[in-house]
Amino acid sequence: MVDRSEKVFITGHNGMLGSKTLQVFRDRGFTSIITADRGHLDLKNQLAVDDFFSNHQPSYVIHIAAKVGGINANINAPASFLYDNLIMQANVINAAYKNGVKKFIFIASSCIYPKFSPQPMLEEYLLDGKPEPTNESYAIAKIAGVKMLEAYKKQYGFNSLTLVPSNLYGPNDSFDLEHAHVLSSLVKRFADAKKQNLDTVTLWGTGIAKREFLHTDDFAMAILHFLDRDIPHDYINVGPGKDISIFDLASMIAKKTGYKGRIFWDDSKPDGMLRKCMDVSKMLNEHFVPLKTLEQGVEEMIINYNNWQK
Repeated sequence: MVDRSEKVFITGHNGMLGSKTLQVFRDRGFTSIITADRGHLDLKNQLAVDDFFSNHQPSYVIHIAAKVGGINANINAPASFLYDNLIMQANVINAAYKNGVKKFIFIASSCIYPKFSPQPMLEEYLLDGKPEPTNESYAIAKIAGVKMLEAYKKQYGFNSLTLVPSNLYGPNDSFDLEHAHVLSSLVKRFADAKKQNLDTVTLWGTGIAKREFLHTDDFAMAILHFLDRDIPHDYINVGPGKDISIFDLASMIAKKTGYKGRIFWDDSKPDGMLRKCMDVSKMLNEHFVPLKTLEQGVEEMIINYNNWQK
């Protein structure tokens, strides 16, 4: 178990996952947590990152900071998603190695797996095919992070672990439709439609695509769980191990917001990868199980959105 008095640097601590991870680590007794917002540290600036690590000397690093967004954002800004994520993670990984960090936790994404990957997706399926085109740049950047850590472990003995979460959602998620993930965007669409008494809501795609959702409460606990343990894997899937169609998710959220109008599906828009369900056997073998149900999480997100509007 990691000594709770040692320095832990959490990047991206103001974001959806980072803020929850910061809370979990504080609640579990960590007393020397290092954070830095964008105004104090630009992770895209190599010299600034090197100076930061040299000055603060963290023992552990949780690299969460990333440029993220939904299908539309990924389609419209592929260069930004590729460049920003590549350079941030490269700077942080290299600085961590040079300054003797004891363990590095990297957060990837289930989109690293091939578009036509067998289901459920085993860790071994990485690079067995091409990624989904709608988020190719983000996927390639995250794959590069996974492989960079593998290379640093092979060449330098650098201790690291990549965690691959399913679709994340939770408090502090964005409700900006340009950048929001699918679950938070659906919450906003149906809550607004209910409030405005709209007869119809039009959604992208056909609704047949399936996604697997993990609440940040559970994933933050997974980060702590795997920081405390040395396991014989370079990367490991983390999720509930079951998925739901976007059609069924939309129906659930509509019902829970009280929206009773009609839902139209615009099949001229992309579905993205049709299924992304991960095999979580390795996670279960390492004695971690997510606890929050999707229905509980959706109800919380609706409350969060209604409070956010006030």
